[in-house]
Amino acid sequence: MRSGLYPKLALGGIRKNRQLYYPYILTCVGMVFMFFIIASLAASPIVAEINGARTTQILLDLGKNIVAVFAVVFLFYTNSFLMRRRQKEFGLYNILGMSKKNIARILIWETFFTAVIALVGGILSGVVLYKLAELALVRIMKGEVEYTIQIVWNVIPKTILIFGGVFLLLFVCGLLRVRLTNPIELLHSENVGEKPPKANWILGLAGAVILGIGYYLAVTIDDPIAVLFGFFMAVLLVIVGTYLIFIAGSVALCRLLQKNKTYYYKPNHFISVSSMVYRMKRNGAGLASICILATSVLVIMSAGISLIVGIQDVFHMRYPTDFRVEVGCHYSLSEEQRQSLMDFATEDLTVKNESAEEYIYALGILEDDSLRFLGFDEEDNPMSAFWNVYIIDLETYNRLSGDSATLSDGEILLAFSKDADELTNLDVETTGSFTVKEMVEFQTLNSGSMASVYQSVQIVAQSLDVFAPLMETAGSGEAYLTAYDMWSYAFDAEESAEYQIENYEEKYDRFMDEVYTVVGDGGWTSDYDSLASSSRDYYALFGGIFFLGLFLSILFVLATVLIIYYKQISEGYEDASRFEIMQKVGMTKKDIRRSINSQMLTVFLLPVGMAGLHMVFAFFIVRQFLLLCGLDNTPLFVASNCGCFVVFAVIYAVVYRITSNAYYRLVSAGTAGR
Repeated sequence: MRSGLYPKLALGGIRKNRQLYYPYILTCVGMVFMFFIIASLAASPIVAEINGARTTQILLDLGKNIVAVFAVVFLFYTNSFLMRRRQKEFGLYNILGMSKKNIARILIWETFFTAVIALVGGILSGVVLYKLAELALVRIMKGEVEYTIQIVWNVIPKTILIFGGVFLLLFVCGLLRVRLTNPIELLHSENVGEKPPKANWILGLAGAVILGIGYYLAVTIDDPIAVLFGFFMAVLLVIVGTYLIFIAGSVALCRLLQKNKTYYYKPNHFISVSSMVYRMKRNGAGLASICILATSVLVIMSAGISLIVGIQDVFHMRYPTDFRVEVGCHYSLSEEQRQSLMDFATEDLTVKNESAEEYIYALGILEDDSLRFLGFDEEDNPMSAFWNVYIIDLETYNRLSGDSATLSDGEILLAFSKDADELTNLDVETTGSFTVKEMVEFQTLNSGSMASVYQSVQIVAQSLDVFAPLMETAGSGEAYLTAYDMWSYAFDAEESAEYQIENYEEKYDRFMDEVYTVVGDGGWTSDYDSLASSSRDYYALFGGIFFLGLFLSILFVLATVLIIYYKQISEGYEDASRFEIMQKVGMTKKDIRRSINSQMLTVFLLPVGMAGLHMVFAFFIVRQFLLLCGLDNTPLFVASNCGCFVVFAVIYAVVYRITSNAYYRLVSAGTAGR
């Protein structure tokens, strides 16, 4: 057989099956494009120059790996739809005398053409649009825009190597599929469906239990420190539970609908339910995949939008003023020491809105009405059990709250940063027992510890001298507790943000030496912050998270669209002959349309509905993640969740309507695709 025939047959096969092949090729191009863009941004020298970009580049490098893994899984998934349709054609070639070796050569050329188009198209698109993506990322990160084009050339061979390997594996799998099937099976493969499966209640119940455990983890984890591990465990359980429920539960649903004679014995319901039962295992897996992808899009985008929109809330909570210097010792700083630190912090700055506060900070464990403090070397307790303890005097509390509270000997006011049980008494280690006169509102101090992920308790005493025994114990002996007499000085500056950053960076390098000079040797802690400098780092971090989330969301949406499309088209080809028979016995095109709509309402609304349910339970654990990032704005997160769900539902409905029309055209034609 002439060698030039194989490329012609391969190109002819691609053209004849363009309804399946063109979307597949575009998907391959899109995967290569996505990988190339993210990999290039991860290695971009311009992005690397932005302050705080190191974390962003790590995230992008992780995103590059996610895209690569997802591309392998998804291309194999979509290729299976393509090969199922092509098997009939290969079976015909085999019966007409073409050997499987010849068919393999056709597959080689088809894979080669697809790989070349995907790699060339994806890389060229990436090269053309890379600068636009880079500018968008730099803008989001509040970096300095540069319009010079710098292509990261070493990404190109990496892209070719990775996706070349993917296409090689796809060819090997297609070749094995052809070799292990005889010609008659190939010829009739399009019409081979699955045996109607039985409703597996045990499998469905197991899925419900696993899903329930995942939901329970998502709702009950209220510790931001444990949220990362809990999040991945909950995600894994929800994915497994979703697949089991859709595969087993969808079968059970169809069986129940069949038993409902009033519903089932109608032309539109009879056809749609019977068709779904016939191939329900594949339906269940496909619908579960749509549900998981939809949930991923909703969670990623709602969290990303909340972070980028609520970034000012993060700044306000962590940095209420332009500058803050904080030093803690086991004794109260003298006026001379405080003035020396103030002179250092305000050097070369025009100061306004200054404030200073003194309080005691300690790390402890609160159990019932007993508070004990932790030593530096104590490791017997999980981090989730730790409490930030802030002790302020009555004068400070009244000034911050605008109240005029009074206290007698042995009385304190008590406040919690989160909802907790009210206490009437508090037994404090090293100090004694106190009567809680009143539970009051938690007051924000000029402290960097206020942004901690630990839960916090605030004690208001007549004066800090009441807790002198604590400070004496903290600074001596084996007990050596994590307790400090803190002095915090905060102020705003009239200079520009750029000048404030320069001033802060110049002083930061000699801050520790200054504290050592002022305070001397011994146990002390210190902190020095600038709003302008820190906000730049936060924009870099949150901008990187948002940008990566946006890219992954686009990728997952495209994957969802393609799964729906291939599901509709492949089932349209399979159902064409069946609907042709039904039309011959009197079924009208109107009945076909009703049957298709019935199938949509019965099954295809389930994934987006289940995704919405997943999103409700994910709300609690994602909110903890946002708290870990410093964002405590529940109304914003609720609005972001609702908005993302509405937008996705609209896109989902439009895509499904378009693909269902394609399905309708195939089955109503009777002989479509023949």
